Amino acid sequence: MLLTPEEWTAVRLSLEVAFWATLCSLPPAILIGWVLARFEFPGKGIFDGIVHLPLVLPKVVVGYLLLIVLGNRGYLGQYLHEWFGISLIFSTAGATVAAAVVSFPLTVNAIRLAIGGIDKGIETAARTLGATRLDAFFTVTLPLMMPGVLSGCLISLASALGEFGATITFVSNVEGQTRTIPLAIYSATHMPDGDAMALRLTVVSVILALGSLMLAEMADKRIRVALGQI
Repeated sequence: MLLTPEEWTAVRLSLEVAFWATLCSLPPAILIGWVLARFEFPGKGIFDGIVHLPLVLPKVVVGYLLLIVLGNRGYLGQYLHEWFGISLIFSTAGATVAAAVVSFPLTVNAIRLAIGGIDKGIETAARTLGATRLDAFFTVTLPLMMPGVLSGCLISLASALGEFGATITFVSNVEGQTRTIPLAIYSATHMPDGDAMALRLTVVSVILALGSLMLAEMADKRIRVALGQI
């Protein structure tokens, strides 16, 4: 299956956006997953709901909210634009932000479940030996939760590869900048004789998504075996 230069650009851009969206969202996802799994505090239910809101909101709504907040005239975006010259709309960086926001809850949920499956007694034992809460987290909790971290990253990657609604609403459909595979397929369906292009990109999209999910499953099993969990 041969792709045209335009199609290769969409594939490359999708992989770039998905990679950076997953990587940049990982540290806050680990922190929030840990907090939700290990701490009780007033308003936790509301905070949990806000974190997972992008999963249930229409993706067009997510994109519109990003536009209101981070657009050049948005509540925060105007300051980013005026003070630092950062403009997220119509840019690859903006597409990365949209993909990160949409896929973020998936990473948090996987990490939270992984932490919830770790015996608190192990962390308590580490603290009785003089480790601080952070020391126990980095030396005990983090290694044991790695299957969940990796699984969450790969699932998030697959989700980011398929992101459409928030991206097109927030950063539009600009070839070479924001036109990822889903947006390229959308464009192809509106072009005369674009069916072949749409079909080729659909096959690529299925292969990438399926590969990510299979890799997540394989990596999860290997890490669990290495940690002696199975």
